[in-house]
Amino acid sequence: MINPTSPSLSTDTPAAVRRYFSADPAPRPTAGLCNGFAQCNLAVLPREYAYDFLLFTQRNPKACPVLEVLDAGSRDMPFLAPGGDVARDIPLYRVYRDGELSEELRSVAHLWRDDFVSFLIGCSFSFEWALLESGVPVRHIEEGRNVPMYLTNIPCTPAGVFSGNMVVSMRPVPRALLTRAVTVTAAMPRVHGSPIHLGDPSAIGITDLSRPDFGDAVTIHPGEVPVFWPCGVTPQAAIMRSRPSIAITHAPGHMLVTDVKNSLLKEG
Repeated sequence: MINPTSPSLSTDTPAAVRRYFSADPAPRPTAGLCNGFAQCNLAVLPREYAYDFLLFTQRNPKACPVLEVLDAGSRDMPFLAPGGDVARDIPLYRVYRDGELSEELRSVAHLWRDDFVSFLIGCSFSFEWALLESGVPVRHIEEGRNVPMYLTNIPCTPAGVFSGNMVVSMRPVPRALLTRAVTVTAAMPRVHGSPIHLGDPSAIGITDLSRPDFGDAVTIHPGEVPVFWPCGVTPQAAIMRSRPSIAITHAPGHMLVTDVKNSLLKEG
């Protein structure tokens, strides 16, 4: 659960939000923070894995829409967050060693290496402002929870050592608003775009919506349909399967808040 006593950051500047998290507060999910600005997933890998991973993202663009790739060893984000630090500005990081989750940390600066290559990947939190503005509810924001995320049976296109199935995020949508939700999100392909599936979760290998693989379960009201979008946690599933010696990611739901306006990520 998001702590309701945490400071409200929904209207702060992205730089202020990043400074807040780099000061090592209690971590919290970033859904609803800094409205109007894009958020990003993170994957950091040693250079020996970087080409295969970049190819994996290019072959799976709905789940892994890359917004910026940093030079080896760099922690600077000149396009998405000038002056920021990719090793400190995310609320919570995950460290994987040989494919196993090793630890969750508020900073990974002490682990940084000259051969680390960082990939910043678009996040569906970025289109939630557009859903809300169009009158489509976003339940996890209403309930102060992290978005629910699920492993599916939808295979990704493999690349080199990386393979696995897609992870999706789920938002319940009133049946009368389904077309609106699809249309609004389809206009933002750089942050996952349109849904991958609507309705019966078992059709994509999800057996119990009340038990997400990542994040928190949310209420689904009568007359609502579960809608599933490709999710930037997909690379974490691929990392667990491919077992690189070390990898660093954001913790699911704990994103990098960028200086890029969501409106710049829309088509047209």
